[in-house]
Amino acid sequence: PKFALYSHENMQVGFLGAGMMASALMGGLLDKKVVDQPSQISCSDVWEPAREAAAAKGYAATESNAEVCKRGTDAIILAVKPNIISSVCADVSNAGGDAVIISIAAGVKLSVLEAAMPGRRVVRVMPNTPCLVGEAASGFALGSLANDKDREIVKSIFGSVGLALEVKEELLDAVTGVSGSGPAYVFQFIEALSDGGVRAGLPRNIATQLAAQTVKGAAEMVLSTGKHPGLLKDGVTSPGGTTIAGVEALENGGFRSATISAVKAATKRSMQLGGTSEKDIANKYNL
Repeated sequence: PKFALYSHENMQVGFLGAGMMASALMGGLLDKKVVDQPSQISCSDVWEPAREAAAAKGYAATESNAEVCKRGTDAIILAVKPNIISSVCADVSNAGGDAVIISIAAGVKLSVLEAAMPGRRVVRVMPNTPCLVGEAASGFALGSLANDKDREIVKSIFGSVGLALEVKEELLDAVTGVSGSGPAYVFQFIEALSDGGVRAGLPRNIATQLAAQTVKGAAEMVLSTGKHPGLLKDGVTSPGGTTIAGVEALENGGFRSATISAVKAATKRSMQLGGTSEKDIANKYNL
């Protein structure tokens, strides 16, 4: 199954920040019945249109972070940009409470979050934009005080919008390189596949739909069969046929090498932005 449901009849979840990612998560919680009623979800945002949109869906929307901390007794999600995370953490710390704190602020380390909210249980999550269509690939790391129940809560919340896998925190940069930035690589691939179709005579709208559906279908085959992608590729490539000719052309173009390099480059950049020293990046991680 894509998500493990945390059974909590009256789970109360608060969101600090009600932007696109938070809205997608709120929708997932309801769609997958992680919460029964929209009133179990509260959110705060400084932008009035965001609050109005949330209120229209039945969520408890407010301008006050403290109010959300009071209502969100099971989980508080920090869905804000990294540049304002410190002030939001201060609000959470001042408000008190026992909810697990889940941060989706890119690059903000668990040590920073734990120092800003002493004694609180913290989890750091790296989601990606397909969260907006319920198909996220998220990596998460538990803080030093987080427990098994917190793990289940995170799996339920992020499992409601896709796949959520636990990793050690130091691997979240690699998660960023693969799934955080990965949608952009795949969009480029879909565009190129479509360009190829147009070059071969297909109308653009047909080429793009075929390309996108092909990527979606191939991805589903990997996830649902559990087979190695190379084995699935072998199943399409008959001797001397059309597919192996195309595969050869990709190899000649350095397709695999370029993809691996993209993941390495994005991972390295994530490390740099997170304050990892160039020495560690070179020696410890060999990037």
